[in-house]
Amino acid sequence: MRHFGHIPPAERARLFHQEPCDFGADSAARTLAAALGATLYSPATRPKLADDVLKQAGRGVVSMVLCLEDSIDDADVVDGEANLVRQFADLDARGVEVPLLFIRVRTPDQIPDLVRRLGPSGRLLSGFVLPKFTEERGVPFLDAVVTAEAVGGRRLFAMPVLESPELLHLETRTEALTGIARTVDKYRDRVLALRLGVTDFCSAYGLRRSPDMTAYDVRIVTSVIADVVNVLGRSDGTGFTITGPVWEYFRSQERMFKPQLRRSPFLEGRAEELRNALIEHDLDGLLREIELDRANGLMGKTCIHPSHVLPVHALSVVSHEEFSDAHDILRPERGGGGVLRSAYTNKMNEVKPHRAWAERTLLRAEVFGVAREDIGFVELLAAGLTD
Repeated sequence: MRHFGHIPPAERARLFHQEPCDFGADSAARTLAAALGATLYSPATRPKLADDVLKQAGRGVVSMVLCLEDSIDDADVVDGEANLVRQFADLDARGVEVPLLFIRVRTPDQIPDLVRRLGPSGRLLSGFVLPKFTEERGVPFLDAVVTAEAVGGRRLFAMPVLESPELLHLETRTEALTGIARTVDKYRDRVLALRLGVTDFCSAYGLRRSPDMTAYDVRIVTSVIADVVNVLGRSDGTGFTITGPVWEYFRSQERMFKPQLRRSPFLEGRAEELRNALIEHDLDGLLREIELDRANGLMGKTCIHPSHVLPVHALSVVSHEEFSDAHDILRPERGGGGVLRSAYTNKMNEVKPHRAWAERTLLRAEVFGVAREDIGFVELLAAGLTD
């Protein structure tokens, strides 16, 4: 699979200076962590889940979480597990490529049990999402993933969700973060990414951000994100990929802005009009939050609605300017450091301080591609819309 692989090759060639690379469930963990993109959550109880998975794959989704936790009622867990077994068997029988599939569980014992019950169709499973992760609760979950790997005979990843009160409350945060860091470092080969549960953070204080506000406008949430990145997102080789929080708002008529995008020819200089069309349909807050995610060290995003996927992916494509700067910084002859003017002659590139940024940017360029010099977010979004 690849990002924007659902659009025709000729259209990709028009949009990209460097096209996104191919990757799959067996790719290197570093590649998969960067490639997660907009990870779409779906309740595990959906009766046509296999159809849903393939439909979303056809629209550009490359990672999905099938949820047995907060998205379903406590009374529906047993039925949800049985439905997952049926739907995985259905997908396996079709013999088609699927996104990276993860199951969000409630308890550690579900992990090896589900792998046993999935049987051969478990080859489609990439791993598990571990809720309310702390050192104390996390070790049994990660041990269960190790056991499940042995049961299934294939690699499985874990994605812990950081959403516990211990992490939120100031008096316990440092100890909680230190414990989480110890735990995920011990199981580093199996931890693909860390996910932020901002909805739970807000819930602890009875808060909910409006569509006009990003997670970064809620100061108590911002402080937690900053501390998580500080401890767990360092670029010195000890850090992990940390994904952006969920955006809760969407229009039920998700295709309302699509006719405007289709009618407006990009080459006539109407990109601003198209961006305004997106803003009018309640996506302004999402767009700002995606940009702030990256500025604060996060990569990818949890999504609960299909209409959020393409904006996340379109804004993840590396611009030609970013690519040019990153390449200049990482030239072998620049290994000794120094300062140089950017090729776009609008900024200073300082080789040593900007090296980690450049490496991160080129990794993103590998999985999301590099846009041509005259291609922006709106063109990428419009090209990705499917009927």
